[in-house]
Amino acid sequence: VQLQASGGGLVQAGGSLRLSCAASGRTFSSYVMAWFRQAPGKEREFAAAISRAGGTYYVDSVKGRFTISRDNTKRTVYMQMNSLKPEDTAVYFCAAGRGTSYYTRYDYDYWGQGTLVTVSS
Repeated sequence: VQLQASGGGLVQAGGSLRLSCAASGRTFSSYVMAWFRQAPGKEREFAAAISRAGGTYYVDSVKGRFTISRDNTKRTVYMQMNSLKPEDTAVYFCAAGRGTSYYTRYDYDYWGQGTLVTVSS
């Protein structure tokens, strides 16, 4: 599986962005999909995941502001990010995995190249 993330950019605090991650291959629906993020000088952290059945999981800091979704017909996962804060500034990575847990980077086998989100105050 190859993943291509896009949609990052510069936005003011309180603004919105929508990230997209397009996947190659015909088995997209069999993967758990997730977004991780890595801020400057920090480790990569889990942001959100969506299961094969469409169940969604979020880190507490983004609950109520971010929404992850998937379109299996387009082999694409999205993350709508609203009410952005300067602390959301990071490189966002999409990931795909076939496991049954969602929250660590070790649960995922494939990674996209990352897209930079910068939130100005």
